[in-house]
Amino acid sequence: MLKILLPWLLALIAYGMFLAWYQNWRGPLSEQEVRQYRARLEASPMAEQGDVRVLADFLARDDGRPFVMVNLIKLAGEPVPDPVTGVPRPAADLLDEYSRVFLGAALRRASHPVLVAGKVGGYVDAWNVEADPGGVATDWTALGLVRYRSRRDLAELVLMDGVDAAHGYKIAAMPATLAFPSQIRMALLLSPQVWFGLLLALFAALGSLVIALLR
Repeated sequence: MLKILLPWLLALIAYGMFLAWYQNWRGPLSEQEVRQYRARLEASPMAEQGDVRVLADFLARDDGRPFVMVNLIKLAGEPVPDPVTGVPRPAADLLDEYSRVFLGAALRRASHPVLVAGKVGGYVDAWNVEADPGGVATDWTALGLVRYRSRRDLAELVLMDGVDAAHGYKIAAMPATLAFPSQIRMALLLSPQVWFGLLLALFAALGSLVIALLR
């Protein structure tokens, strides 16, 4: 009997380890952490590339919950100079260079893409908005949703070593972009907590079945 239950015990241990990594157990940022991150952001290249005030305010209002960053992306239509070599390359290739650095580090912090979708038609709904946000003739190329485990993780990723050099590829590849954090209110896609748990349950059931047949 104990042998049959062994796969389920291992599945429970694996799921517990997954949740320990995937969930934010440290809670919201403290006031001291927010002050420290604000000072680091103001002294980093981020101060020139983005609005530190907006990011610092987002950190200060931390609720401890995961969130999804919505990214509207416009890729350059023609090859653009590589920020390191100067050799013209497709914008998508340059963006891949950035993604390998940033998303690789993000995954280690249980942060990952949720959805990437390419634009395939014109604007079906558009009213009371600027034609060219930011003064750039914007025709969005894609939409990307990235899940972050916590606002603390976002701050650490923005400030990590090497992100400034990688960010050069992103800037070169995208003449325009908009990004803002959001909370999911409804989703029909299964979250990793659900599908990983179901996958472990399937393996445990199959393992118990194999053990029972071999007895």
